[in-house]
Amino acid sequence: MRTLTLATVLALAFAASAHAEADWKQVEQVLGREVAGQPGGVHRFSLPRSDLKVTVDGIAIKPALALGSWLAFKEMNGRAMVMGDLVLTEPEIGPVMSRLAEGGIEITALHNHLLRAQPATFYMHVEGHGDPVKLAQTLRLALEQSRTPLTLAPAAAEQKGPELDTAALERVLGRKGKTSGGVYQLSIPRAEMVSANGTEVPASMGTAIAINFQPLDDGRAATTGDFVLRAEEVNPVLRALREHGLEVTAIHNHMLQDEPRLFFMHFWGVDEAGKLAEGLKAALDKVHVARS
Repeated sequence: MRTLTLATVLALAFAASAHAEADWKQVEQVLGREVAGQPGGVHRFSLPRSDLKVTVDGIAIKPALALGSWLAFKEMNGRAMVMGDLVLTEPEIGPVMSRLAEGGIEITALHNHLLRAQPATFYMHVEGHGDPVKLAQTLRLALEQSRTPLTLAPAAAEQKGPELDTAALERVLGRKGKTSGGVYQLSIPRAEMVSANGTEVPASMGTAIAINFQPLDDGRAATTGDFVLRAEEVNPVLRALREHGLEVTAIHNHMLQDEPRLFFMHFWGVDEAGKLAEGLKAALDKVHVARS
């Protein structure tokens, strides 16, 4: 029988620990949320800012429209990459950033998504690598510096309000969406693979085009979201949106080491829902998106 050396034993132990499965139940306990499994081995947590009462041009914004903090973990041999977007008020930015930096989480962007929001909201994009439980603990400590709800409230009774003709929107946009929190949401991935630091970043980790509709009265809707664009697509999409009465509210990056280099164009519009969809379809036609 072959005798194993100490070095061999240690190497085998390290290899076993490196390939151990992550304890996602413990991550759930830390973040106070159940994980939502996504394609590509992604574990996504939604942390809507239901505590905030934000208006834009007098319209009360539902959390699912533009106030949804989220964190997405991708498991890699017992370790994880986490990316996310934290919705913060101005006084919360400094304390949250400090805790993240102390815990080794990178800040990859800080900016607005909306204009004229009352109160103003800011969006902090983050990235981290390591043990998923430790990453979750750092993120939890940071989020505790804000008023982000970290315990699930009992589900409120759904109140009837204006409705959208979602079938008509799907016909115009050529995509199917889903309704969540009173908002109709579409996620449209790009055609090519996106990576960060050499690791594939699936659409569910923030690399898909997001289009959201919140129904208003008289068949109108508010729409917002962001287009995920290569440099050569930025101005064609901007022109298409502007020509159809949609406002471009921000253009910026969300990641630091992405390949291809991507730009995120946020938009806002209020009009008859079908008209908004036509403008968004004109912009989508300028983008290299995956086939539906």
